[in-house]
Amino acid sequence: MTRRMLIGLDIGTSGAKCLLADETGRVIASATREYPLSTPRPGWAEQNPEDWWRGAADGIRAVLAKAGADAKDICGVSFSGQMHGLVALDAEMRVIRPAILWCDQRTQKQCDWITGRAGGVEGLLRYTNNRMLTGYTGGKLLWLRDEEPENFARMKIFCCPKDYIRFRLTGRVLTDVSEASGTGFFDTKNRVWADGLIALAGLDKAIFPKAVESTALAGCVTAEAAAETGLPEGLNVYAGGGDAVIQTTGTGLVEPGVLGVVIGTSGNVSMGMSGFHANPEGNLQMFCNNEPGLWHAFGCTLTAGGAFSWFVKTLAGEDAADAAREGKNTYAYIDERVKNVPAGANGVLFAPYLTGERCPYPDPNARGIFYGLSLGTTRADMARAVMEGVTYSLKQVVELMSAEIAPQKVYLSGGGASSEVWKQMAADIFELPVYTMSAAKEGGAYGAVLVAGVGAGIWKDLKEAIGVLHEDERFYTPDPAAREAYRRGYERYCMLYPANKPLFDRED
Repeated sequence: MTRRMLIGLDIGTSGAKCLLADETGRVIASATREYPLSTPRPGWAEQNPEDWWRGAADGIRAVLAKAGADAKDICGVSFSGQMHGLVALDAEMRVIRPAILWCDQRTQKQCDWITGRAGGVEGLLRYTNNRMLTGYTGGKLLWLRDEEPENFARMKIFCCPKDYIRFRLTGRVLTDVSEASGTGFFDTKNRVWADGLIALAGLDKAIFPKAVESTALAGCVTAEAAAETGLPEGLNVYAGGGDAVIQTTGTGLVEPGVLGVVIGTSGNVSMGMSGFHANPEGNLQMFCNNEPGLWHAFGCTLTAGGAFSWFVKTLAGEDAADAAREGKNTYAYIDERVKNVPAGANGVLFAPYLTGERCPYPDPNARGIFYGLSLGTTRADMARAVMEGVTYSLKQVVELMSAEIAPQKVYLSGGGASSEVWKQMAADIFELPVYTMSAAKEGGAYGAVLVAGVGAGIWKDLKEAIGVLHEDERFYTPDPAAREAYRRGYERYCMLYPANKPLFDRED
């Protein structure tokens, strides 16, 4: 009997991941292709969309070859991708300029302008149920209009990163409702573009792509794309979702009661919602989920695993050399050293605001801090402080998320979920049991597989689709011995941002 297969593509910040799975949800093969990130000015972050396409196309060919799979057995492709990026396309559907990414912080002026134009945060929330954050696509559109008017005049339509890859596969430009929710111009309650806000901003509705549900058929693979990827021409392609949403779908998080915590390049805390919820002060982000009738509440911290990667690359060169001499992975080697540092990192604190912050502090000017260093401080102390600081930052979001619905457990995913130290640390700091799911390490690409399967009719809905997942046998419970140290550390951590806010706001 021929087995049906699905492909999930995740267009991430550091690379494109392609996942091939069968109709039971079993992963058959995966491949990741990295690409560069450009920071032409402080606070700016850009990428070349062509790099995404080369990475995706090569990844597809790689998994097909690795699995020895017959491409004719694939019944659907779908997507996850870094959210909020702006890809501006001209009348010939050519990329006008490098894509401006989610972590780019250049748009504060424009975000303040549209917020004021809407009548302040309260007025803005009436249109979208979300603030206009600096990372959102909407601020980037306004920035392009203000700062690069020639490029803005050339733009016929825009899309987000994964949507560009779907366009290259199908020749159709559109987006999905979870992705559109992160533009700042989307009415998340009614799952349509916020026409009133778009008009208030003076933007032409024609530049906004059609927004469809994540499981909707979004087109078919063209002959040209088939030649470049090895996929069969005419293969159904489904819309997919923004990574902050769909990667939690890939861990089974579609309904209330369980927190999803992702420690990837960025970090986020999520909970599925079975109905629309108001966002009174706009402290969280309330997005459409990957299926009609479902919503998604989350808060994003901009630098999580990315902060640890920065530490390793910038300050842990000697550890990397030692790990190489011993034939060990650098991150695993540092993990072992961190185990020997007590909870609280011997008094060292780290605030992970390396690219500004989004939640709980929407502040593009915030910057990273090491506090409590002394002549006795070791690299292992600092490494543990980075991990703890990221987790404290996520705890602040957990507390916001838990205001209405008290969670019973946490599903942890992302690169941080591969660290035994970090999993136990999360349980201790959140004071909740922490589980990983069977496909947690696959990230958003697995959520894309599930969405493709629903679209293709393998599963009737996401609730049935997540039935292929299971909790890993080992889980992590809070260690009472660490409780007081972490409560004290968290109390002190929460003082760092308010104390340093005046410095962040200085312009000299």
